[in-house]
Amino acid sequence: MAKPLIHLGFDLSYSHMGGRWLMPGSWTNHTFPDIAMFENIARIAERGGLDFLFTGDGTGTPVTWRGTHDAAVEWGVNWPRQDFNPIFVACSRVTNHIGFGLTYSSTFMHPYYMARLMNSLDHLTGGRIAMNLVASTRQSDAENFGFDQLMEHGLRYERMEEFVSVCKQLWDSVEPDAMLWDRATGRVGDPSKIHPIDHQGQFFKVKGALNTPPSPQGHPVLVQAGGSPRGIQACAGFVDHAFGADMALDLQIRQRAALDKALEGHGRDPSRVGILWQTPIVVRENHDEAISQRERLLTSIPHEAVGVYLSHNSGYDFSKLPARFSLGELNKMIAATGATPVGFVYELAHKLGADTEITPDEFFEHGMRSATGYDTTIAGSAVEMADLLEEKFEATGSRGGFMLGHVVSTPLDLEAISDVLVPELQRRGRFRRDYTGRTLRENLAQT
Repeated sequence: MAKPLIHLGFDLSYSHMGGRWLMPGSWTNHTFPDIAMFENIARIAERGGLDFLFTGDGTGTPVTWRGTHDAAVEWGVNWPRQDFNPIFVACSRVTNHIGFGLTYSSTFMHPYYMARLMNSLDHLTGGRIAMNLVASTRQSDAENFGFDQLMEHGLRYERMEEFVSVCKQLWDSVEPDAMLWDRATGRVGDPSKIHPIDHQGQFFKVKGALNTPPSPQGHPVLVQAGGSPRGIQACAGFVDHAFGADMALDLQIRQRAALDKALEGHGRDPSRVGILWQTPIVVRENHDEAISQRERLLTSIPHEAVGVYLSHNSGYDFSKLPARFSLGELNKMIAATGATPVGFVYELAHKLGADTEITPDEFFEHGMRSATGYDTTIAGSAVEMADLLEEKFEATGSRGGFMLGHVVSTPLDLEAISDVLVPELQRRGRFRRDYTGRTLRENLAQT
């Protein structure tokens, strides 16, 4: 019997940030945001048969560390950013099959605008768009959309659930055969197939219907990465595929079980919803070359940049740490601010113990390995990496796959994924040899 297939995405969010642009084999003869660089990335990824390219996003400049953006700008920590929707449209023009995943915030955006944008992008790419929704956790983002403070954690997910509901109603408000374009009669559309949604909810009031032709995929692919109990509940209600963090395998197994339970609670079949686990990776023909490449991560940023990165992603200013503290106490302080309770400190507490007391210097030493992705970057030969991916895939239910990325050098490490790792997975019957679907949704459904 054929083995379940692994799906692969590539996250290029940080290819130009956190010192990675300086690494050998990275951004040679290009400067962000040169579109030629991204078109080259798309061609390389499609050569390897990857399912889609993905980018996370943030709309604010990090200011949590010491209350200023200075260090973030100086060291390129989560800065600069770019809206990738026009970049991915350009990439779609030089490729034929690979999909594109864009990230937007349901905390700040309006569902009518986003439903219309995603529908339009789906047409421009020929049915290759995915929308990743985030419940924003960063004060700097909130301030750019007119909020004085972050919305409460649970409320952000209530808004996300209503946001998705409105988007789905809008995508369904124009029936698949509503467009006529009848040259004999001059009729453009069938009015009986257009349906206002008349939505009135807690967060949104939307009349509808959508004024665009129906999406080539029906709905753009929906993905989301909620890891907290509330986030998992929201995710289970609407995702086509979930994202999962690059955490310890036992935590990934626990999250898979929690998502399965939540899916069943929504009356959904867990076997049809995969998790794509974020997986920083370095692969080479031999082990030693891969390890040497990974070691470069520890030289990529100075210690101040570590504080900026951790503070921005936690929503908590780690420059104010006391002389000694326990990780459990610190995580409670982070949660009390409304920032995410599931992140670096949570994972460090899981690793070292919640009652473990450490100093700021010890905290930032661990932080360097986290901020650069060193601790979670797997590295080795194609055989070693394929072994590890298979093990993780099977342990977490053999559904979904991996969001590769956060590599040391782009495009050098992407070339190794496409030309070294993928052939080994294909040899094992774990990865497609050809794109068989017309759309991203169809290719992700291939098992």
